[in-house]
Amino acid sequence: MATRERPLSPHLQIYKWQVQMQTSIYHRATGIALSLGALLMTCGLVALAAGPEGWARFTGYAGSLPGLVVLLGFTWALSYHLINGIRHLLQDGGLGFQIPQFVRSSLISMIGSVVLTAIVWGVVLTHWGQ
Repeated sequence: MATRERPLSPHLQIYKWQVQMQTSIYHRATGIALSLGALLMTCGLVALAAGPEGWARFTGYAGSLPGLVVLLGFTWALSYHLINGIRHLLQDGGLGFQIPQFVRSSLISMIGSVVLTAIVWGVVLTHWGQ
């Protein structure tokens, strides 16, 4: 039986990196991050139900520098997943499939999520900051 060269499956070294790839990867990653964030929110609710000592411990962790970084990342993940999810709903309706529109909506998802995160944190720090 003769052996013949079989083609390799395409991989990231072959594909040209495109904004559409980034949005797809980020959407999946933010979905996972939001699942993990939901677990942390559940921990916060359990700490709140445990009483003032448990809540104080939880808010101490959340208010520390690593906690604030996690909260900032969670806010961005939520913002990105929301905006990109709306983009996907529009595409499910048949809109935005031409390449220029697809690239534009991908960039709007990425830039819009950063802007929305900045707005949310600006409001939070302005009204509830220390």
